[in-house]
Amino acid sequence: MKKQLRNTKAWSFLLVLGFSLGLAHTISAQFRRNPVVSPEIHADNKVTFRVYAPNANEINLAGEWMGQGKSEPLVKGDTGLWAITVGPLEPELWGYNFTVDGAYALDASNALVKRDGVRNISFFMIKGKGSDLYETKHGAKGMVSKVWYESPTLGLTRRMYVYTPPGYENSKDSYPVFYLLHGGGGDEDAWTELGVAPTIMDNLINSGQAKPMIVVMTNGNPDQTAAGIEAPAKLPGQEVPGPFGMANKKFEESLVKDVVPYIESHYRAKKGKENRALSGLSMGGWQTLNTTFDNPTMFDYICVMSMGFVKDSPFGLPNNGEGRGKDIDALKKANPKVYWIACGKDDFLYDSVVNLRNTLDEHGFKYKYVESTGGHTWANWRIYLSQFAPVLFK
Repeated sequence: MKKQLRNTKAWSFLLVLGFSLGLAHTISAQFRRNPVVSPEIHADNKVTFRVYAPNANEINLAGEWMGQGKSEPLVKGDTGLWAITVGPLEPELWGYNFTVDGAYALDASNALVKRDGVRNISFFMIKGKGSDLYETKHGAKGMVSKVWYESPTLGLTRRMYVYTPPGYENSKDSYPVFYLLHGGGGDEDAWTELGVAPTIMDNLINSGQAKPMIVVMTNGNPDQTAAGIEAPAKLPGQEVPGPFGMANKKFEESLVKDVVPYIESHYRAKKGKENRALSGLSMGGWQTLNTTFDNPTMFDYICVMSMGFVKDSPFGLPNNGEGRGKDIDALKKANPKVYWIACGKDDFLYDSVVNLRNTLDEHGFKYKYVESTGGHTWANWRIYLSQFAPVLFK
């Protein structure tokens, strides 16, 4: 009797196991046949996003093409699959994320993820003329090195990314240097990860649109050693209000005293203002303004992206237009070959750029202004880099 009972239990267990395995196989097969596709890019450049979340109450999509702080709701279907179709979108490398019942979420169906400072974002590319420079093409490639250097100015050992152009390793030539600064919340990884600067530079150089050059991408946060690693040291002047020490000008001092000398002594870098360029976005734009006003004879090529003279700043930053008249005149006398200002029409710092331009106009300072659609996004900053790099060192 006990043996018969054991056999019955065994058969029951096998039946349940078989049923479970069969069900799992059926679900797996069904998923393989009908996976959640997101994002789905259509032939007309419209894009469909999908999230399978049967227990969610609300899901929203936030994309860089929408503008700062904007989002759109997904619609829930009978099966628990939420969806939305947007566009058509312009050719570009677009970042996005979901909020599921108020919680930030990546697209679980999209393996393409980039780190944007302290957060990650999902992304996709709409191919076309506008995004052509962001695609890896045939041809020689430059090299990106993660370089540790001493910063006596900050009392830290720090890290920067250095791009050397195609052919640098096998050449004895010397090259001009382009110093490229990130924005607030970013770090030395930003221009390679989000700005795809190495790919842009490879394509511009290989096509003959830009001269071969070294590109230096630093960490603009003076209290950090490197991306994701915060230094414990408190620096002189850090009591000045501003995120990441933006307002204390310690990074600008370190750039001039530590970074530039290191590059010119460790790389085949040409010296002199005619062989140096400086550009930055947002916080990096602020640092570009400060560096070039305080060192007017150091850089011949300057581009300020999405930043100007800030009045009533929500970041607690002083208006660096006040008392800058003599500095503007000194830079005007130094006569940089190229001075660009670039900003999106919907950028929340647009008014600061208007203030900067008005002040420069009062001093008769010549510059080129580039205005694009959109706001404070990498979609704009990649465009500005693609346009600015070809005019350097010519």
